[in-house]
Amino acid sequence: MLLCHPITSPSVPLTLSPAKPHYSLKSHPSFLKAPSFPNIKEVPTRRKLLVVQAKGEDSADGPDRLISAVCYFYPFFDGIQYGKYVITQFTPIQVLIQPLFPAIKVFKSFPLNGFLVFLTLYFVVVRNPNFSRYVRFNTMQAIVLDVLLIFPDLLERSFNPKEGLGLDVLMSVDSTMFLFLLVCLIYGSSSCLFGQLPRLPIVAEAADRQVL
Repeated sequence: MLLCHPITSPSVPLTLSPAKPHYSLKSHPSFLKAPSFPNIKEVPTRRKLLVVQAKGEDSADGPDRLISAVCYFYPFFDGIQYGKYVITQFTPIQVLIQPLFPAIKVFKSFPLNGFLVFLTLYFVVVRNPNFSRYVRFNTMQAIVLDVLLIFPDLLERSFNPKEGLGLDVLMSVDSTMFLFLLVCLIYGSSSCLFGQLPRLPIVAEAADRQVL
């Protein structure tokens, strides 16, 4: 674009350079938006939540699971004599529990071993607040399960039939008690190893009342 000065000669032209564009914040909405940052607090918050849940009353870490699983061997060892009919008749059951025979032999080597284990579990574990409720509850279930062995023992001592219908009834009671102990051992120990809370029939409510 050429402009002529009003005084000077029009032979000297003036050249105007084009105006530079003016930038405005309104022309770029992205500048008006708040900068987005990754949510750094989200991961620690979730981790904190998991930690709190892991420390609940019925939670269990590795040692708690192992202690709880071992406790269910106590009533099974104490009532192994009720399986004398089942073990001799069914080979798969005999093969299943054969690895436990050395430990059973040591447990039965002294008559008071069962009573000593009972006192140890009850006063050292169940009544000890240093153990988690998970351990104390499973230990109490094993103790109550062992206490139930008194009833078939009294039945066998009172009657002790040698033949006939009485012997058949005694064999049925003993075999049922043994199978119940075996199922409780498998279910209780495996549940504890997987971190679950097993609730055995008959004994779970009694264990709840004893564990505060």
